[in-house]
Amino acid sequence: MSASTESLTRVLFVCGRNEARSQMAEGLLRHVAGSNVLAASAGVSSGTLQPMTVEVMREAGIDISMHVSKAVSELVGQSFDLVVTLCDPAREYCLSASRAGSGPDDGADLSGKSAIFTGMPVMLHWSVDDPVGVGASPGKALEAFREARDRIREHVRSLVEMGFLSGLVAVRKRWEGLIDTIDEGIIAHDSQRRIFLFNRAAERIMGVRREEVIGRDCHSVFGPDGMCGSNCSFCTVGEDAEPPEETLDYEMDMTTAEGLDKRLKMSVSPLELVQGRPWGVIAALRDMTEVSELRQRLAVENGYLGMVGVSPPMREIFETIRQISTSDYPVLITGESGTGKELVASAIHQASRRSAGPFVPINCGALPDGILESELFGHVRGAFTGAIRDKKGRFELAHHGTIFLDEVGELSPSFQVKLLRILQEKRFEMVGGERTIEVDVRVISATNRDLRAMIKEAGFREDLFYRLCVVPLQIPPLRKRLEDVPLLVEHTLGRIREETGAKARSLSDEAMALVLGHTWPGNVRELINALQYATVQCSGRQIQPSHLPLEIRVGTCLPVRADATAPVRPRKGRKRKLDRVSVERALSQAGGNKVRAAKILEVGRATLYRFLGEK
Repeated sequence: MSASTESLTRVLFVCGRNEARSQMAEGLLRHVAGSNVLAASAGVSSGTLQPMTVEVMREAGIDISMHVSKAVSELVGQSFDLVVTLCDPAREYCLSASRAGSGPDDGADLSGKSAIFTGMPVMLHWSVDDPVGVGASPGKALEAFREARDRIREHVRSLVEMGFLSGLVAVRKRWEGLIDTIDEGIIAHDSQRRIFLFNRAAERIMGVRREEVIGRDCHSVFGPDGMCGSNCSFCTVGEDAEPPEETLDYEMDMTTAEGLDKRLKMSVSPLELVQGRPWGVIAALRDMTEVSELRQRLAVENGYLGMVGVSPPMREIFETIRQISTSDYPVLITGESGTGKELVASAIHQASRRSAGPFVPINCGALPDGILESELFGHVRGAFTGAIRDKKGRFELAHHGTIFLDEVGELSPSFQVKLLRILQEKRFEMVGGERTIEVDVRVISATNRDLRAMIKEAGFREDLFYRLCVVPLQIPPLRKRLEDVPLLVEHTLGRIREETGAKARSLSDEAMALVLGHTWPGNVRELINALQYATVQCSGRQIQPSHLPLEIRVGTCLPVRADATAPVRPRKGRKRKLDRVSVERALSQAGGNKVRAAKILEVGRATLYRFLGEK
């Protein structure tokens, strides 16, 4: 609409083929309302203007001979205040995007079509018999056209002269204005993903003007993953679409048209207009970016997405996860055994736009090539002995989600080639199958081996490494983040109490000193194991040194004699003697902090200072 017509009341008349009734209504409204109304007409499909339509309208002093028939599909993107349907098939078409065949009175083909009107027009229905094809003689046919004209004229006069038109439009504008005052973004689209409602808050949140999106495919505006991510119910459109059966609430990350990364809270509900049939969806969205950032800062005090840590290395990992949450780049997680690489992989999945999809882990080092190929790619019945049925592989199960390839450094050279192909092409065939399967998955891999060194020794393919390691993530060993140990202890004891009902709630100062002084070659996994052992030994609420595993009590992880039943430590009242090796080890564990080193050595600060001064 041009700027000169934006203030006019816009009315559209819709009928089967835009060949009689809708043109009569358009001409009569223009005649009665004059320049105050912008009238238009269209059909479910375009037809040919009937000569008798022109004749009976000329009798009423209205010339429509220059009218050109058009279909509703030609009006996509235009906005109307009032849409009036003049036959049942047109009403069905406009309200419910019906897939039914044509009605008996119109012959209009509704198959494969659906209406889209931008904004929120008021819908009104007048049931007027179709004069086309009525009567065997020209006289009877002309009479049918006159009857249709006169009935429509009565409706038009009532609409204008009795104030119904202005009243309906006023209600519509108030309702539209109310939608624009809501702080939440409101977006609605039909079963074809065509957007017909987009309020001012949605403009602000999504960074795009409503004029740029109304009538367009949601995916063409925001991309397949732009607004709903893996939660989209309309990956296919029309009859194949599967609208949500109930309201879905979730949070997701997206990049706006302005290039800004935002965290959105979405509430998506099915849109049903006629007889309970799903017709599309309406979504309310709220910008949670600032709230999410505050949550992030608070979460860092104790952890993030199930991970616990306050040390600088862990905070850096949390921040990296947040930064890569809006992308689908492959991630390679490296670190010693027991550092929690799978937990990090799961956190990356939870923070990503694929969080509603599956997270599928597999240990590549635990299976021989033949079984691993079947596990990853699946197999068809009869592919090998024991294949009694078709079985989906992990890649197919992870469609629209994330696959986690643990111990990827253990893959044989021949299998590395097979994995490289699916990473390059995003498709594969089942074992024994011929059909090519395409998948949409994010790949996260992990290893405790030095893949770069393996490349130099021809043990790992360089091209596969660069496919897997787009985003490298190094997980520090526990001995390099001792600040996290007290939090990990508290978190782990809480989980043990929930799972087993154990009473232990904390460690004594002496027990904590031993835990902090241990080198933890098994990292977090070893710490969890030690606390599980301690809760079995402890019948009270506080774990004492005697409840800890022997290797922690004696300060070594080497095997001990079977008769070593008591911790090797000074008796109470005796001063512990210091030696150069133990002091250097304690200072290394404490990062050079003498106060913490003294606690590890179980001596006073003055004793340690005196020893260092003497040496």
